[in-house]
Amino acid sequence: MYRKNRKPILAAFLLAMATGASAPAASAAQDFPSHPVKLIVAAASGSSPDAISRQLANELGIKWGQPVVVENAVGLGGIIGTEKAAKQAPDGYTLLISTIGAMSVGSSLMDLPYDPVKDFEPVTLSMSMPNLLVVHPSVPVKTLGELIAYGKQNPGKLRYGHPGIGTTPHLSAELLKDMTGLKMEPIPYKSSAQMATDLLAGHYEVLFHNSSVMLPYVQSGKARALAVTSAERVKTLPDIPTVAEAADLKGFSVNAWWGIYVPAGTPAGIVDKLNADINAALKKPEIERWITEQGGTVGGGSRDALRAYQAEETRKWRDLIKKANIQAN
Repeated sequence: MYRKNRKPILAAFLLAMATGASAPAASAAQDFPSHPVKLIVAAASGSSPDAISRQLANELGIKWGQPVVVENAVGLGGIIGTEKAAKQAPDGYTLLISTIGAMSVGSSLMDLPYDPVKDFEPVTLSMSMPNLLVVHPSVPVKTLGELIAYGKQNPGKLRYGHPGIGTTPHLSAELLKDMTGLKMEPIPYKSSAQMATDLLAGHYEVLFHNSSVMLPYVQSGKARALAVTSAERVKTLPDIPTVAEAADLKGFSVNAWWGIYVPAGTPAGIVDKLNADINAALKKPEIERWITEQGGTVGGGSRDALRAYQAEETRKWRDLIKKANIQAN
């Protein structure tokens, strides 16, 4: 008799154990958050990632009935803020918005004070933004094809500005050089504002920079736009071709992007809740409209989607950095 009924009894016992084990995790997620949440932004106040962070913080604060406090932690292309977030308790009460540089590019250029994969759990992508390729009006070209031809016919005539090794303006130019054989000399800047000012003054010829920053200068005639670095045309710039279109460079795509993460070990139920609530906030018309107006693309998606995208970006830039022998200063 005992043997006959042993399996049903064992099954019931295991079910009870499983239900009991999952109850605390489910309860933690259901009750989250019960006090204020901190959102560390690995970028400066007033930047695009800072702006989207504050909009998301406002939406989440309303939904949760708890304040979401934005804290900017600036330095080393997002590495300072990302390191700070890695040291926080894995309880869901510290979120991080980090950069392509800190989460994908940096590991190929230096020894990071954290592991971008092992120390974090992806939540979702917040947004991405391409660069706009512009030239000073004195450069006698009107298309990217003409720029490439001009550069090859006039060695040493083209220089490009960038705000640091491994930034998307720098990587955009290096990827273009790699795919076309174009020769351009880099001019590094410590200030993005000075970098743009010097291009407008004619101190150098070529610049890849955020479309939201350069568009007013293109519209005023102070700079000439040749292409955008995204895989598809930007909605707010429908007449400007992609680099891939303009020069028949299949696969050319460069975007700055900002992912949302929590420290590794954060309970899965809480991470799932964060993913669902942030995805809902990103679909708010006012947030979608703001991102589109900046020339960006709304993020969102699953945790696994951000994990896969981060890994793909890491491989892509590691290969270019190695091939072009790019080294950190």
